[in-house]
Amino acid sequence: MYKKLLGQTAIYGLSTVIIRLFPFIISPFVTHAFGPQALAPFIDFYSVAGIIIVLLSHGMETTFFRFAEKENDSRKLISTSTISVVGASFLFMLFCYIFRQDLAIAFKTPDQVDLLTMMLFVLGLDGLSTMPFVILRKTGRPKKYAAIKIINGIINFLLVVLFIVILPTLGQKGIFGFSYDKDFGIGYVFVANLVASAVTFLLLFSELKSVRLHAFSWDLWKKMMAYSWPITIAGLAGVINETMDRQFLKYLLPDGINTEQMAIYGAVCKIVTFLTLFRQAYLLGIEPFFFAHAKNENSGRSYAKLMDMFVIINSVTLLALCANLDWLGKLYLSNPAYNEGIPIVPIVLMAAVFLGIYLNMSVWYKLSDKTIYGAYLSVLGALVTILVNFYFIPKYGYWASTWATFLSYFSMMTVSYFLGQYYYPVSYNIRKILGYLGLSILFSVLSYYVFDGNLFLGNTLLIVFLALVIYLEKDNLRKLRNS
Repeated sequence: MYKKLLGQTAIYGLSTVIIRLFPFIISPFVTHAFGPQALAPFIDFYSVAGIIIVLLSHGMETTFFRFAEKENDSRKLISTSTISVVGASFLFMLFCYIFRQDLAIAFKTPDQVDLLTMMLFVLGLDGLSTMPFVILRKTGRPKKYAAIKIINGIINFLLVVLFIVILPTLGQKGIFGFSYDKDFGIGYVFVANLVASAVTFLLLFSELKSVRLHAFSWDLWKKMMAYSWPITIAGLAGVINETMDRQFLKYLLPDGINTEQMAIYGAVCKIVTFLTLFRQAYLLGIEPFFFAHAKNENSGRSYAKLMDMFVIINSVTLLALCANLDWLGKLYLSNPAYNEGIPIVPIVLMAAVFLGIYLNMSVWYKLSDKTIYGAYLSVLGALVTILVNFYFIPKYGYWASTWATFLSYFSMMTVSYFLGQYYYPVSYNIRKILGYLGLSILFSVLSYYVFDGNLFLGNTLLIVFLALVIYLEKDNLRKLRNS
């Protein structure tokens, strides 16, 4: 079981890590080239990208895997779900093009209509690519899935480096007739994203050839939507928790300060990618596994062991990052204008661990067909986010957004655990989970805040924690090595 899961996670995870690693690597180039005010449009527009992607996919990815276990007619299932997402994506792009100026005014950025339009078309193309990627996962073609994801990352990375690193050094002569336009600035990053998304869709186009309009089933679509709409609500609320605090900063702080704080907050939160890469890879491999093994007699025990593994890896990563955050953060951001935001990172990292645990526990409402509870939990988190941001941003700025994120994910994780134990009990090893997680958080706080980022003391705590994990998990490590 573990070897199969790790194999899936390795293949899907490799592509996920790389596709997220490229923007992560790009970020220092971008922050070095553009200060907070210049970077603000990118942070601003992409803070709402998650909401749009959730609406375009409207929960069809998870719904597809759930109905694949029930539906005998795969052609009908693929066509119905794909037409639903593709149709929504085409309508979205048409709407955005017609009302592009009105949308820019609504964003309070009427002079940046071209940048906003490019971003919206990037999201439309990503929407068109959603179901072809799902089809590749379901039909067992992880290599093609990984290759296309990696190509997307490479194109985006190379174009950003070309546009904002190489072109400025070439002066007026440029390359292939193109020279750097300082006024266009951050727009080059939008262009790179657009080209990468367009190429990705073209590479996936063959997956749409199996889709037939006549195979679309209204009856099946209604059943799928009944399952997926709570997932959509949960996704929307999740995006509010994850990125909409940038919009709160924009609208609740005075002009001038708002865009600077929004850009600093958005830039330093990128450091959390160090931790979330594993989570993304893990979840891609685990979701099909959850559904496929739901009927196994020992499924609950398997889920509990996987949770142990997940918490241990996240706890080690959290402490390793906090122990080395002072130099890592400054090296990564590469622009002193952003350094003032680094002290919020340990809190955001802890919040990311809570989110990962919550997502891992979400198996209970997905397998019991109670996806409405996923919506309730995400709305709970969104309410915490909104209230804390609304009341405290005017006084505390992005520190309010930081603690809102922490409290939101902690609330979702805690409430989800108790609901899950009632509706779909899984015997998680709570003592072990709380022990590792609590000790990791304690050592992280000591390392960064109490010891003031001292490298020697922080990494000493990391070594002590690693030694404790290896000692306590020696039997499991031996089994894994011998399997």
